[in-house]
Amino acid sequence: MNELTKQELLKVSGGGISFGVGCCIVGVVIFLIGVIDGYVRPLKCNG
Repeated sequence: MNELTKQELLKVSGGGISFGVGCCIVGVVIFLIGVIDGYVRPLKCNG
């Protein structure tokens, strides 16, 4: 097993950005589903 040099370490890229983008897309879809559901069948508040 070889140790990576500093230059090689700087070239390594992770998957954090694509994971964050995926979470944002899922969050937007869930939010839109909630807005559409609230508009189509509004429920009264219990208060």
